[in-house]
Amino acid sequence: MVLKSAAQVFEEQRREKRTPFSVEMFPPKGQLTLDAAREVVEGLRAASPDFISVTCSAGGSGNGSGGQTVTIAELIQDEAAIPAVAHFTCVSATRDSVNQAISDLRAACVRTVLALRGDLVEGQEPADFPYACELIPLLKDAGFCVGAAAYPEGHIDCLDPRENLRHLKAKQEAGADFFITQLFFNNDDFYRFRDDAAAVGVTAPITCGIMPFLGKSQIQRMVFLCGSSLPAPIIKLLAKYEDDPASLRQAGIEYACNQLVDLGRQGVDGLHVYAMNQPDIAHAAAGAIAAAGLR
Repeated sequence: MVLKSAAQVFEEQRREKRTPFSVEMFPPKGQLTLDAAREVVEGLRAASPDFISVTCSAGGSGNGSGGQTVTIAELIQDEAAIPAVAHFTCVSATRDSVNQAISDLRAACVRTVLALRGDLVEGQEPADFPYACELIPLLKDAGFCVGAAAYPEGHIDCLDPRENLRHLKAKQEAGADFFITQLFFNNDDFYRFRDDAAAVGVTAPITCGIMPFLGKSQIQRMVFLCGSSLPAPIIKLLAKYEDDPASLRQAGIEYACNQLVDLGRQGVDGLHVYAMNQPDIAHAAAGAIAAAGLR
């Protein structure tokens, strides 16, 4: 069975004037349990995403031990009949390891990869591909549809907004077919970024990555890892439900759904939900988008 690439999804949805909807999952921590992955995939499948992306690991720092990313991507395509997008990190990759990974992806019939630098581990030196921009041409030459990351508030290691845009344009010039953004909580940050990206000549689709906040410790990790800013409404919700975890979780999902609906109404190229292996998040998002007439 030949499934669409992500670029074909974006083009098809553009013609049909619908907003592409996708979700992300990660391999189970520790030893890969296919039954656990299968259960997550089945739950996400019920939300009818246009594609499911699979991270390299829960921390995103490597291409997965034991071929987890490729194995789950293959499972998504074979059992759920949904296109998979396999994350591909390069910070510790050598040319040999990249060539082996390409062979594995081809064998699994995965057509789309998301090229990422990956997390730098303390004391680790980059190998043959210090930046995703250097990996993209190799993946394109291998015949893949290639996505890349976009940072509406700037990469945490990049303090200059103009440099952030130059990096984005360089990824497109290297061959990136589409972009998925880092999470953000203020849609105005994305709208400014979208305008700025267009002004420097970025034409590839930019799909918006949204992650609901589910708890205080989780949102603290996100802020420090990603450099995302917290708007006042979220701070107020954190204070209001500080002693009520269930209500805080629900408020976080509702906030994310409202973000998605607003983004969709503003004609963004796509909506991508960081579902954190929790299908109810994907279902809530899909329901909100459908109720708004965006699917």
